Amino acid sequence: MAIPRKIPKSLFYYTPKHASWMNQIEIWFSILVRKVLKRGNFTSVDDLKRKVLAFIEYYNRTMAKPFKWTYQGKALNA
Repeated sequence: MAIPRKIPKSLFYYTPKHASWMNQIEIWFSILVRKVLKRGNFTSVDDLKRKVLAFIEYYNRTMAKPFKWTYQGKALNA
């Protein structure tokens, strides 16, 4: 009889806090919280999942737009 191998339920990925794309992720989760999660009424985990996925589809169809990058960067002194 084989001994079952334990598989971790969670994986942690460490990313630098100063990464420029972190702001975009924070903005997206802020929108999700304000529009769906805050004051939400969910009868089950499946209901929560269904409503989040429906919002993502709606957001992508009606509100999403490309991010316009404006930072020019600093010149490197060689």
